[in-house]
Amino acid sequence: MNLKILTAVSIFVSAIAANAQSTAAKLPGDATLPSSKESLEKMVSFDKGNFKYRVEDYFARPNASSFKISPDGQYLSYKEKDKDKKNHVYVKELKTGKITKAIVEKEDLIGSYGWLDKKRLFYTQDKGGNENHHLYAVDIDGKNVKDLTPFEGVTLRSVNIIKDTNFVIVALNKNNKQIFEPFKINFITGEMTQLYENKDVNSPINSYLFDKDGNMRGYSVLENGLTTKTFYKDLETGKFNLIQSTDWKNTFSIIELNDNSKNKDEAYVVTNLDSDKERIVLYNLKKNTIIKEVYSDPVYDVSSISTARKNRNYELDYISYTGVKGITIPVSKFYKEVYSKLSAQFKDKDFSIVSSDNNENKLLVFVTSDKLYGKYYEYDTKTKNIKLLYDLMPQLKEEDMAVMRPIEFKSRDGLTIHGYITLPKAALEGKKVPLIVNPHGGPQTIRDEWGFNPEAQLFASRGYATLQVNFRISGGYGKEFLQSGYKQIGRKVMDDVEDGVKYVIKQGWIDQSKVAIYGGSHGGYATLMGLIKTPDLYSCGVDYVGVSNIFTFFNSFPEYWKPYKEMVKEIWYDLDNPKEAEIAKEVSPIFQIDKIKKPLFVAQGANDPRVNINESDQIVKAMRAKGFEVPYMVKYDEGHGFQKESNSIELYKYMLGFFAENFNK
Repeated sequence: MNLKILTAVSIFVSAIAANAQSTAAKLPGDATLPSSKESLEKMVSFDKGNFKYRVEDYFARPNASSFKISPDGQYLSYKEKDKDKKNHVYVKELKTGKITKAIVEKEDLIGSYGWLDKKRLFYTQDKGGNENHHLYAVDIDGKNVKDLTPFEGVTLRSVNIIKDTNFVIVALNKNNKQIFEPFKINFITGEMTQLYENKDVNSPINSYLFDKDGNMRGYSVLENGLTTKTFYKDLETGKFNLIQSTDWKNTFSIIELNDNSKNKDEAYVVTNLDSDKERIVLYNLKKNTIIKEVYSDPVYDVSSISTARKNRNYELDYISYTGVKGITIPVSKFYKEVYSKLSAQFKDKDFSIVSSDNNENKLLVFVTSDKLYGKYYEYDTKTKNIKLLYDLMPQLKEEDMAVMRPIEFKSRDGLTIHGYITLPKAALEGKKVPLIVNPHGGPQTIRDEWGFNPEAQLFASRGYATLQVNFRISGGYGKEFLQSGYKQIGRKVMDDVEDGVKYVIKQGWIDQSKVAIYGGSHGGYATLMGLIKTPDLYSCGVDYVGVSNIFTFFNSFPEYWKPYKEMVKEIWYDLDNPKEAEIAKEVSPIFQIDKIKKPLFVAQGANDPRVNINESDQIVKAMRAKGFEVPYMVKYDEGHGFQKESNSIELYKYMLGFFAENFNK
């Protein structure tokens, strides 16, 4: 689920007693507002029926997951869940079958993890969802754990492993919370060296380019929040020269250097400077010219490539992008053979290579679809044999899952809008069913995609359809479509959602008296705006970590968002402009609560750095003040969306009960 969200406001905490006041002071937000667990549990009883699948079947974490092959091909690593729901990382020696616990998950979740070299792993971890991740290194036997970024309140933006060395390069806002700078770290000793200073808060460097040996070759600067300047290092003089200056709304981004070429100045670049859609080009950075176009699509942005490793001299393997479904264009001879074999085996399913040894003798392939949660396969490139390694969710039978259908319709002002509808079997049999409208987060540059959606499948198991609309401002459809949603959040963006609802109702699938709206982040904001803008369209709404007040949202940006504030003004609204500030007030739910007539359920992670808990606090407080009973779920060990299994399962149980209660009134 895409939960790319935002925000905050300061609310006075009043406590009934001294003890309550003391407790509340230690917790984020107003600790007197969340509903009791007992009152929330009452909602669960409304989800009645002889259902084949439980919430746990969709949202309990797989018993094992995240499989990876070691660089030398001697080991297989994976996460495995214990009886206490902790997901530890294990390493299995393939020759002997010996299994060792390498990384222990304690109170906080293990985020990403992977191989540094053939004997050492890395992993990331934050505190209760605050997104201030630390980078750790550990031996494969679980010994020599080292915190490589032992700084409190510091955000880790990227990790670049320098192959065949003991070094990683990371970007941290260690010296200034608004600015990220590159540091080279020895993952054996922990020794750290700063590679470049990024001093100008008004024109900070926001990305760095390194070659395969860890040498800095370029960077891009965001000047005054609105102009992107790209600099490239002249290998003869050592000077960084300006090669592009573009408005932030346009794209010129170096994906990676072309190490397959003898020309050290060649790179793969994604650009839309002379086109509406993003496309991949091969570029000479020194001459500042396009060598040739690599790939473009007339309908969709193309921005991703995959290149081989050292064993095949870093040749281009394939181009990938998202259309109606995921699209892969094989390029290298090696990958064409692999793609042909896997396509024949998995047919209409999506597959991707997620891990391999350095020599590519064995590939781990992840296979999924709209009806398949996911399976790992092992592909032997020598014998061409494919064997099942692990089924992540064997309890979910494909034949019982709902189909996710692509849809396309015209907005009221003539734009072509794409999206997806997941229909339960009753709808396919001609019965009109309840609908849950699920606007995505972001909202800019994010889009919904075809594939297994556990939320939509859970809702389908209860007989509900799910609508996902890629409204204007969604990414992937070109800059004109993207920019048509700028300064239209809460307005034409909501029109597109409403037009999508009208479209699916017109198809005869939906009982228009039973339509709910639910979303996270911008989707939570859209839930509130939907209940305000079209109060008779929806039966109820669920706001999950959503923005309720654009003004307090802007004022609560984390420090590392502040360099982008001018950009956000262009996307949302410029609050320094009186006319736009008035619009922002009109589309801030907190100022329009008198228009909300239907039941609302709110859920929030207390440590959310993007959408501050006060965004949820203030809408709950205001709604209750006008006599609405608003169920309010807060988890004090979560951030921007619930990550812990028990919390996630609770949320969906409450949500199903809330929908059932309000659909059946």
